[in-house]
Amino acid sequence: MADLSSSFFTTALLDWYEPERRPLAWKHITDPYLIWLSEIILQQTRAEQGAPYFKKFSERYPTVNHLAMAPEDEVMKMWEGLGYYSRARNLHAAAKYIHTTFNGEFPSDYENIRSLKGVGPYTAAAIASFAFQLPYAVVDGNVYRLLSRFFDDTTPIDTSQGIKHYARLAQQMLPKDAAATYNQAMMDMGATVCTPKNPLCEACPLAQECQALREGTIAERPVKVKKLKRSTRYFNYLVIQHPDFRIIEKRTGKDIWRNLYQFPLVETNTAMDTLSALQKEPSWPAWLTKDQLVLSRKLGPRKQELTHQRIIAVFWEIKYTGDLTNKLPEGFNLIKPENCSKFAFPKVISWYFDDNSLYLF
Repeated sequence: MADLSSSFFTTALLDWYEPERRPLAWKHITDPYLIWLSEIILQQTRAEQGAPYFKKFSERYPTVNHLAMAPEDEVMKMWEGLGYYSRARNLHAAAKYIHTTFNGEFPSDYENIRSLKGVGPYTAAAIASFAFQLPYAVVDGNVYRLLSRFFDDTTPIDTSQGIKHYARLAQQMLPKDAAATYNQAMMDMGATVCTPKNPLCEACPLAQECQALREGTIAERPVKVKKLKRSTRYFNYLVIQHPDFRIIEKRTGKDIWRNLYQFPLVETNTAMDTLSALQKEPSWPAWLTKDQLVLSRKLGPRKQELTHQRIIAVFWEIKYTGDLTNKLPEGFNLIKPENCSKFAFPKVISWYFDDNSLYLF
């Protein structure tokens, strides 16, 4: 890349940056714990959506030790609605690790920050530069977009070669004595001016040297070579209706929504039209005696789009005339209907609660 263009890019970006162009609750914070918290929340989450969660978490857990000592179910409930729940599990695990390994003191060097569960190169660079003024460049979607457009770079961003290429380029552009300001300016520029769609090129301080703008390739940058493939899964939730309890279980194993709660689930390969057809599925729970069921109603389908999966959920509200108190296998719990709100559920089940609260409680 040309030295003159690189120099112009860095200078123009720093001259443009003003913190209040994009006022966010965590912008003036230097506490590494709170910076880490904000960065984990902002992974795959818009700032507008993440802001109330940051406020809620920072008030509930003002230090990393408070978070480390919190029960897992409580942390997951606090995270409910943000999605990508592995972030919450990793956040909690890393807090415990800091509590035990670093005596509750957040690590202050890049390598130890990088060692925390759920912390990748981008998050480690953000914490290192914002909290400790260390010269590490952040590289995220905003940075890929800015650099690929400014240099009209056709290197794909979703290959190992491309990831290394942009990491080197971002580090090359970084002013060592103003890493925090530069990194924040890159993020703000990508979020407010050089946006994925309809970028504000006429208001961009980089426009006069932007090669993609000159070549008319803005809409084609950055380049990706992989197409997203999304599978479809059919979730049939059994809402066992009883005056005194509901039945829930915690999801375990290496699958989506691990450690969240759900109603008993029958997953099928296709949509089910009738309860009798659903009962013939191999995954139907053996402890739920078929001749003691009365279907009240079937609700759905509700669709939830995940990165690689599409969940089609149907809720079968069932009155059960038998006795379940001594028949439930391990992992299932009887809870009072009014206590459902104390547990963390996937968004598709939260939608069901919101739509049907009058029938549930």
